[in-house]
Amino acid sequence: MTLKRKLTWGLGFLFLIILTLCAVCSYYVGTLGQESDKILKDNYASLVYARNMLAGLDDVKTSITSTIYNTNQTRTMSDYYTRLFDSGRKLFDTNLKDESKNITEVHEQEYVDALTQGYDSFIKLCLQMKSGATESSAYFSDFLPATEKLKQLINVIYDVNMDAVVRKSQAAQRDASRFIHAMAMIGAICVILALAYFWYFPVYVSSALTYLSERMKNLLALQRYLT
Repeated sequence: MTLKRKLTWGLGFLFLIILTLCAVCSYYVGTLGQESDKILKDNYASLVYARNMLAGLDDVKTSITSTIYNTNQTRTMSDYYTRLFDSGRKLFDTNLKDESKNITEVHEQEYVDALTQGYDSFIKLCLQMKSGATESSAYFSDFLPATEKLKQLINVIYDVNMDAVVRKSQAAQRDASRFIHAMAMIGAICVILALAYFWYFPVYVSSALTYLSERMKNLLALQRYLT
């Protein structure tokens, strides 16, 4: 193999080491980024939906409570609490719909289905109480227990997704730790190979130059001898 070819192979080897390091780093960094994006995109969205549903449920409860404790004999809801009821119901409906499209964990679908069924019955009861079609005793016997049941279901959905966030975060940390160890090993191997090449290359060039120098001396000596 000629000196030029060996130099070409040597430089190509160094380029391959650099390319390998870049490829491995890009792969692991991209994998960690995707895992983090999944945590934020899926489970964090469910946490936001659960928090908004609790806020909407509190608004509905406040407006219904105002009707029950209204001193007016007709027990009608004022304009302010009517708007509060409508906004709370809309907030709950919107986030429940979004959550039903964002099922990512085991048993989460079951909890969302139970929440949907309970919410439908809850809204029917609220509309009856809002119009004054039910007795005030229904507030304690039916409304408050239904409200607490919905809160419990929402909190279960919240806990399921929060546990998933913690679990996936820990998995991401383990992957990051493995990535660091893998990069350390690959980097050490590449450094050793590069050092071996840098040790071999000067020796090879020196040997080649010494060989060429000896050949030139021999040729010059032969030329003087012939002349």
